[in-house]
Amino acid sequence: MALPAYASTGQKAWHYGFRVICGLIFAFLILPILIIIPLSFNAEDFFTFTPEMLRLDPEGYSLKHYRDFFTNPDWQQALKNSFIIAPIATILAVTFGTLAAIGLSQSHVPARGAIMAILISPMIVPLIISATGMFFFYSQMGNFLEDRLGLSQDFVGYVKIILAHAALGIPFVIITVTATLVGFDKSLTRASANLGAGPVRTFFKVQMPLILPGVISGGLFAFITSFDEVVVVIFIGSASQQTLPWQMFTGLREQISPTILAVATILVAISIVLLATVEMLRRRSERLRGMSPG
Repeated sequence: MALPAYASTGQKAWHYGFRVICGLIFAFLILPILIIIPLSFNAEDFFTFTPEMLRLDPEGYSLKHYRDFFTNPDWQQALKNSFIIAPIATILAVTFGTLAAIGLSQSHVPARGAIMAILISPMIVPLIISATGMFFFYSQMGNFLEDRLGLSQDFVGYVKIILAHAALGIPFVIITVTATLVGFDKSLTRASANLGAGPVRTFFKVQMPLILPGVISGGLFAFITSFDEVVVVIFIGSASQQTLPWQMFTGLREQISPTILAVATILVAISIVLLATVEMLRRRSERLRGMSPG
């Protein structure tokens, strides 16, 4: 927004000073990422820029670390585990989070504030505390599933991680869907009921299309949370459930593999695509609710 011609000296100073501060914060957050991306194309097994890279010599750049990621069985198994756990955890988080948000949007629900605080607590409580509590809870559940039901240890390990990641993703779904429901016209559901539609048909034909952008946004946040999470996996998982972030952590601690830089670059690209999708869905949701021009 341009400054008006009558702006005072103090207003002009704040106008430009605020932009400088925002620029510095933006650079502080983005520069580490911008450093990682070119390093992922390093032809040598170093975590620093080589003289060839600084001279922009093509010999200093290579795709060897990306090839290692797509051919190394350890990295591929970790990627497979992440794509098994994250989508299922996202589906559970979206299902339960959407139902919870719709239920809490009803004015007749008692103690809505307390229930909301409990449901979003995984987002507020430090992750190490949540992981410790999940370790004790899911260890007992795992023993029951293995000893009483005879399920395999690997299958139970996946179940524990999926349920834990779903619990971490539910708060994001609740917040985004609740924000979407704020502008929802409840007279539409009453009109649907007056025309003879049942609650289920009303939900899928009237309510869901209008809150769908919020549901998808919450699902994307839940997916990112599950895909990037490492602390809970280390606490309650085993080697057979090693996910991509866990493999990256192991590579930093034990192997110092430059392939981590290539993986980090791929994850940054995926995150940018997902966040751009979230922003487009947010704008679509505002247009559907009449909060912004089409």
